[in-house]
Amino acid sequence: MKHMFGRAIMTKADILLLAAALSAALLFGLFLVLGGREGSTVRVVCAGSLLGEYPLWEDRELPLELEKGTNLLVIRNGQVWVEDADCPDRLCVRQGRISRAGESIICLPHELVITVQGDAEDAVDGMAG
Repeated sequence: MKHMFGRAIMTKADILLLAAALSAALLFGLFLVLGGREGSTVRVVCAGSLLGEYPLWEDRELPLELEKGTNLLVIRNGQVWVEDADCPDRLCVRQGRISRAGESIICLPHELVITVQGDAEDAVDGMAG
């Protein structure tokens, strides 16, 4: 190891700590990618009002004419995404495709929230917290 001012820059303990941190990060990433449940429905809410719930297995294009603008929502092959929007930043378009329960696409300028939901029996009940 290189020495700087008479001391090693990295000791064996530092290398072990770095290896442990990288391993933990890798395991956490794998858990996030592989551990999520597949979604079954798409819930579309605008300004707190439910616009609709749609099954993920039925392909469709939904033009959403909202009070503050328009969005084109696409459901295809078990995934959902915003294909086009007339909001200034278009962040909802750039959020990409979602398919796992709990994932969301949010368009703040249009107050639109698109959420993938799992099966009802997978949900945590109110008593479990």
